[in-house]
Amino acid sequence: QVQLQESGPGLVKPSQTLSLTCTVSGDSITTSYYVWSWIRQPPGKGLEWMGVIGHDGSTYYSPSLKSRTSISRDTSKNQFSLQLGSVIPEDTAVYYCHVLILRNYWGQGTQVTVSS
Repeated sequence: QVQLQESGPGLVKPSQTLSLTCTVSGDSITTSYYVWSWIRQPPGKGLEWMGVIGHDGSTYYSPSLKSRTSISRDTSKNQFSLQLGSVIPEDTAVYYCHVLILRNYWGQGTQVTVSS
């Protein structure tokens, strides 16, 4: 049973960098063909896919966020991380980490508010 847990600050000031980490248990982030995602949901809106990191460390980002987004990993800790730069209030959302392994696995989500 795979479990994912997001962690990071709940409040970020405009123009700063949002940093979140997803800690994975129950399987390795280097297992072949697994793709680990960051997805967010702004208040009152639908889910927005942000980007992924593959089992080999390759990354792909949403075109609309690519210039501000970086996803990395720490294989020794079985974690992958999200950095979103130059945040604005519209980046306020619940942020989720996710993986599809026969079925969808989601973290519980973490609320991030961008405000001064």
